[in-house]
Amino acid sequence: MNEQPPERVELMSKLNRETAKIPWLELQHFQQQEAVIEVSSRLDLVAVAVAMAEDNKYQIAEYLNRGEIKRVSAERAAEWTEASAALWAVVVAPWVLVQTHKEQS
Repeated sequence: MNEQPPERVELMSKLNRETAKIPWLELQHFQQQEAVIEVSSRLDLVAVAVAMAEDNKYQIAEYLNRGEIKRVSAERAAEWTEASAALWAVVVAPWVLVQTHKEQS
């Protein structure tokens, strides 16, 4: 059995509680600061948030290399604005991680 350390379980729980569906329009300010990271719908948003919160450089590098996380491009932001999209989001300062629903990817 692969038990997680209590601190990690607490962090996962905290980030899970802080994850919410939010209209893209409310995140545009963060996009202008280049602080929004899109997470592939193939990944677990909370797991990525945990890796970032723990500063797991190896895991984050792997996500980046596979193109599974990336800064939101102006084109992608425009698509979401046009569609009045709502995204799942969680803050891992200074970043806002966002993820579309699987059917929107």
